[in-house]
Amino acid sequence: MSTTRRSAKFAALAVGLSLIAAACGGDDDDTTTTGAPEASSVETAAPEETTAPEETTAPEETTAPEETSDAPAGDVAMTVTFEINPDAVWEDGSPITAADFECTWQASLNTPGSIVTTGYDKIVSVEPGTSDMQVVASFSGTYAPYKGLFNPIIKAAAVEDCNDISEDFATELPISGRQMMLESWSAEGSTYVPNPNWYGEGAATVDKFVMVPRPDTEIQALKAGEIDFIYPQFYAGIEDELADPNVAVKLEYGGDYEAIYMNVGDKMAEPGPFNDPAFREGFYKSIDLTALFNQIYVPIAADRELLTCGPIVPGDYCPDGIFGDKYDVAGAEEVLTAAGYEKDGSGMWAKDGVVPEIRWMINAGNTRRENTQAYLIPLLAQAGFNVIADNCDAACVFQERLPAGDYDLGMYISTAPPDPAYLIPSFAGDQIPTEENGFAGQNFQFWDNAEATEALNASDLEVDPAKRAELIKTAITAMDTDYLLIPLFQFPKSAAYRSDKVGGVEGQLNNYRAFNDFYNWEDTDADGQIILGAEQWPECLNPVTNCANSSWYVWTVSFPTLPGVWDTTNDSKYELTELVSSEPVVEVLG
Repeated sequence: MSTTRRSAKFAALAVGLSLIAAACGGDDDDTTTTGAPEASSVETAAPEETTAPEETTAPEETTAPEETSDAPAGDVAMTVTFEINPDAVWEDGSPITAADFECTWQASLNTPGSIVTTGYDKIVSVEPGTSDMQVVASFSGTYAPYKGLFNPIIKAAAVEDCNDISEDFATELPISGRQMMLESWSAEGSTYVPNPNWYGEGAATVDKFVMVPRPDTEIQALKAGEIDFIYPQFYAGIEDELADPNVAVKLEYGGDYEAIYMNVGDKMAEPGPFNDPAFREGFYKSIDLTALFNQIYVPIAADRELLTCGPIVPGDYCPDGIFGDKYDVAGAEEVLTAAGYEKDGSGMWAKDGVVPEIRWMINAGNTRRENTQAYLIPLLAQAGFNVIADNCDAACVFQERLPAGDYDLGMYISTAPPDPAYLIPSFAGDQIPTEENGFAGQNFQFWDNAEATEALNASDLEVDPAKRAELIKTAITAMDTDYLLIPLFQFPKSAAYRSDKVGGVEGQLNNYRAFNDFYNWEDTDADGQIILGAEQWPECLNPVTNCANSSWYVWTVSFPTLPGVWDTTNDSKYELTELVSSEPVVEVLG
């Protein structure tokens, strides 16, 4: 019996980097998606809030598979073969080999608390090919967003057990496969120096790059000349505050968006009030979003509109006619009453005599979010909802409480990469962190919708761009139907720097990777160093666990040091790095 082997050289479909929760820091803490595949980050381990171009980049078209006669081996449905640059070495001069790729796969998939396993869970083996400088990753199914994998690469020789690196890289990250290496790190700051064994072009021109936490005083420190560069979360009046003859400001819209999220609590031992879909619907319909937008966001950017795309910015994956302002007092009362709620003597919605308490969590010190709470909580009380502010600092929000589901209502900015694959670790039902799966996954809304999960997982396998876009839209539409989140605003990225002290900084500021090119900035005042003031500061340095759930972690630690096969560009595309010597070869077997 004959079988056919189809070989397709995917025009590499961009893969979603993990959401950087995406977004983060000081007054703007958010998350970012990191790991494999690249996902959006939340204000935590990812930039507080990064923005991408107003329209996301559509996936590149794939070519039709070419039929051949070879049969697939075992359960392998697809292979990706990487040719490692023979000059690629770690900071100590040791070669980067297939063993490092294999370790990365094992660590991402098996480490307890790994935040992103999607994509890696489709791999059945990672092995050397014709030599240790060739890597063959074999997949159990077709995996379209493969470009989000193997970024970052972990050094196998630096860990005891590649299947569990949860205890590694707590306060040190001595490895590097990029232009700079982390010389020192502490709660007070970090110092980067050139990697003496950098093997590619574009060697570091900066002798020393210093990063220091300045969550509340970054603007004052910049204007005083104490620091050279900041990457603040945008807010109304920031340009006026930054006004100074020696300070330059750069603003761009990109992949950052802010939303209010409801913790559905599916698979949690003690789910909260939003586990009830009627309660979620009644809550959403009780908020006058237009009034909220005018109160909070119009002062920031009068020419912008309410975001209606869900957890994504406008572009090819944004469904039409969903989310937006659903304010309907009568409709809210109808759905709540039908579900068994009634208002008690104090005017609060109660069920079986119990008024649900809604804990609204934001990162303390974020003025915009605090103002949103101050504006909305009294109005929600009038509508019959007992909402309390339950805030803590950024590290607490993004590295502790979000992953643990220790909140009912959350508000943060996420930083999305070029490809929508980040939606899978963030919203698929099989990505809910549980004790059974070692608390792996980034679905911090604990939302388990079968239709959305099926569509998201199918989108990973679909190489046709139009069909893949429809699958993504199906999942986002299900989020709207389930009243999972309230999208608010696409945020601009903002950066400011001392034009008398540093130059050449504006080339990559709209990149998902943010200020990733700092190694070749210009030390124009020739003081021997460039100093960045960070809005947020990570509490640990592990690139796989919850440490990496913050934008400022990946910006200040992972992106500058750890190598990857692909990088993102300032115009939301993917490009090969000097880690590999050629475009990886993708073969679909079947």
